[in-house]
Amino acid sequence: MAQPRYPEAPRPRERKPPWLRVRVSASPVVEETRRVVRGQRLHTVCEEAACPNLGECWANRHATMMILGSVCTRACAFCNVATGRPQRLDPHEPGRVGEAVAKLGLRHVVITSVDRDDLDDGGAGHFARTIASIRAASPGTTVEVLTPDFLRKEGALEAVIAAGPDVYNHNLETVPRLYRTVRPAADYAHSLRLLARVKRAAPSIFTKSGLMVGLGEDRDEVRGVMDDLRAHDVDFLTVGQYLQPTLRHIAVARFVPPEEFGEIRDEAMARGFLMVSASPLTRSSYHADSDFDRLRSARREASARTATSSSAKEASSSDANAEASGRSAPSASSPMKSRSR
Repeated sequence: MAQPRYPEAPRPRERKPPWLRVRVSASPVVEETRRVVRGQRLHTVCEEAACPNLGECWANRHATMMILGSVCTRACAFCNVATGRPQRLDPHEPGRVGEAVAKLGLRHVVITSVDRDDLDDGGAGHFARTIASIRAASPGTTVEVLTPDFLRKEGALEAVIAAGPDVYNHNLETVPRLYRTVRPAADYAHSLRLLARVKRAAPSIFTKSGLMVGLGEDRDEVRGVMDDLRAHDVDFLTVGQYLQPTLRHIAVARFVPPEEFGEIRDEAMARGFLMVSASPLTRSSYHADSDFDRLRSARREASARTATSSSAKEASSSDANAEASGRSAPSASSPMKSRSR
């Protein structure tokens, strides 16, 4: 019998509730996507992380490319990606990603990666070259990046920002209390600062972060993460159910019912996010293409509301000033009366 990867997760996997059971799509587009990905010798997080939405996403021509190889230098308790010593960086990978995006005709693509703590820049230059390759091969495609935290990698974040992604995603994954167990090599405060630095450096880039529930957190802790993200000016929040990939990963503490995700979404929207996606099957890049369209619309609507509010305030202020000026100005007969005395 397989031994647990972490001592905190010794119990076997529980049977999934009905709302988490997904039918595998037999769409020919799924097979086409698989052929292109294999032909370009690329990796997708859809496959490496055993995403339950692979069939749906690929059938709708949406794929998340995973660059920097398939082996991660970290060992997060929730993640199905292989951990170990990575292979040498492939300098031709960015070009192959661009070709694959063009062949698949993707309107929007998400580029993510393994952690590469072994590289001086954490792989940031590779991200930048991949973005440039996509822009050249498929100019109409919008680009979303889901990056590592680039912990102790000076200048790495700036290199990715300079490449001009449309969306910058970095996932907090869980609440601060569970970091030591779930994400032991990461730092919650650093991840928040990274997202804030993106927004300060490039306000036009949408910032985004994701949270898993069902790991043992409570609702007040989830609310605290929402507040932290808004305090760091994050635009878009995704919240989904954690699913245990294998018996060697941390166990599911609770399957959160769909109606609770609705409550989480409402609470998050009330805090001022431009957009929130919260459901049992939500993942960072789930529906990312259509979500990007809605995100742009939400920003335009928010800007229009702000402009209308500002105009109303200016008009109100002008009216108040005019009224005050009218009250304080002497009437036309006042000087005559003054002189007659």
